[in-house]
Amino acid sequence: MKKRVVVTGLGAISSIGIGKDSFWDSLMGGKSGISQVTAFDTSNHNTHVGGQIKKFNAADYMAKKRSKYIGRTSQMAIAAAKLALKDAKLINWGISKYNVSVCLGTTMGEIESVEKADRTWIKMGREEVNNLYLYESPVNNLPSNIAIEFKLRGKNRIFTTACAAGNYAIGYGYDLLRSGSSDIIIAGGADALSWIAFTGFNKVRATAPEKCQPFDKNRKGMIPGEGAGIVVLEPLEQAQKRNAHIYAEIAGYGLSCDANHMTNPHMDGVSSCMENALNEAGLEPSDVDYISAHGTGTIHNDRVESAAIRKIFGNNKVAVSSSKSMLGHAMGAASALEAIACCLAVERDEIPPTINYETPDPECDIDCVPNFARKHTVNIALNNGFAFGGNNACLVVKKFSQ
Repeated sequence: MKKRVVVTGLGAISSIGIGKDSFWDSLMGGKSGISQVTAFDTSNHNTHVGGQIKKFNAADYMAKKRSKYIGRTSQMAIAAAKLALKDAKLINWGISKYNVSVCLGTTMGEIESVEKADRTWIKMGREEVNNLYLYESPVNNLPSNIAIEFKLRGKNRIFTTACAAGNYAIGYGYDLLRSGSSDIIIAGGADALSWIAFTGFNKVRATAPEKCQPFDKNRKGMIPGEGAGIVVLEPLEQAQKRNAHIYAEIAGYGLSCDANHMTNPHMDGVSSCMENALNEAGLEPSDVDYISAHGTGTIHNDRVESAAIRKIFGNNKVAVSSSKSMLGHAMGAASALEAIACCLAVERDEIPPTINYETPDPECDIDCVPNFARKHTVNIALNNGFAFGGNNACLVVKKFSQ
């Protein structure tokens, strides 16, 4: 029999809180992490707000000298990994005795380092470009920097499947554990707020001017954000042997590709991804108690996701909410942070809200848990992640029981 996989550690770096408890308390309280962007000049853009993390200090999580030689995305990924490992009680336990692998997702990688190189080249010439920017920039640096920080010699894997990358990474880690090829997985996603992503979303008019309003009739778009979310995955038998706290069980995941359009999701691709996840987990739609929606707040995305949910779940008004209404869209970290929310939802029987909801949309006829958190039994949570290129990944999180 394949091994059961459980979650024993959670690490969150987000615009609404750092650490799982601060993150969860803010989610449940409907706190917005959207503020004026100060990371770069937005004066030539249509919008000026984002889910920027303004109280993150990398030196709190790693040697100050080391933090100077890696990019911000790696800094946040290492910090989230350290929080998750500490939460799992693996740092003092002695993580080095296990075969530990790192699986990480991202959208933009260390694009900030590339931006610095470009600006220097344009303003001062090629010879003035700091070689450090080039060393920082390869996307595969992200899991490697985590491995270097904690001296891990297992498998390393990076997933660049954009907004669904966190779910891809957790799903791959789940497979590694089930096959017995790793003992512990550090999995999730990370992305720093970048000028190029902010500019790109402004250029295609996908951004909202002030607030993100998923599933609202008058929604105006998404809001870019940043962050890192890491979960520690272990085989159940090992977690029990070392008396680890178990938040939840990973019951399965599903993947699909819309094969339709680079930016516009297709309902059949989205719905098949949810079906694939439930089928792998051996569940029926009626078993699901909560859906953590992709819920970007854009007109088309929310309409398509709502239609897919109605197709799979019919008249069963399963509770659905979007944390992007609070966090902004943290790109490759989005579904990883949402996976953390799912783990806490099934453990604590609570569902975070979708804030900024004002006017119902007949095309989004779902129970989006408007504005206020809800106490509700959550045995099964479905975490949706849908990305550019139609790359979809849905993760099934289950309440742990013997």
